Amino acid sequence: FVHEITGAPIESVEVPIIGGHAGTTILPLFSQDKAAASIPADKLADLDKRVQDAGTEVVKAKNGKGSATLSMAFAGARLGSAVLSGLAGQEVTECAYVMSSVTELPYFASKVTFGENGVKTVHPIGDLSDHETKRLAEMMPTLKEEIEAGLAFAAENEFAS
Repeated sequence: FVHEITGAPIESVEVPIIGGHAGTTILPLFSQDKAAASIPADKLADLDKRVQDAGTEVVKAKNGKGSATLSMAFAGARLGSAVLSGLAGQEVTECAYVMSSVTELPYFASKVTFGENGVKTVHPIGDLSDHETKRLAEMMPTLKEEIEAGLAFAAENEFAS
């Protein structure tokens, strides 16, 4: 989306996505990418919402004949590659949803560096724009509820060891 708006080379656009994994808990940090930071502030709320609803946008583009599974597969492959590269001794940083202390919540998506022992560094969120600061505060109660529900589900169910 940033490429479409700014014309910046797509391979140079790296907007960190923090928070959670769905809906309003998805928070793109446009201010932390050079091209995205050039987007006028009055356009950010709509762009933010578009990122949150990207999966729905894919389904609409396919006229309801499928889902955004290729997007999820690409994200999974990218994360898997980062983890495996790290384990092989080549450190890689990607955004990932992991156990974290960057906020008061026990799990949070942010930049994570993977190394030989898995998660090496969970990076701080960094500087935020006014819009991002507001959105972070708004989404935290929802993300907290989602985490609590997930932890309760895990505690009540037996998983293979």
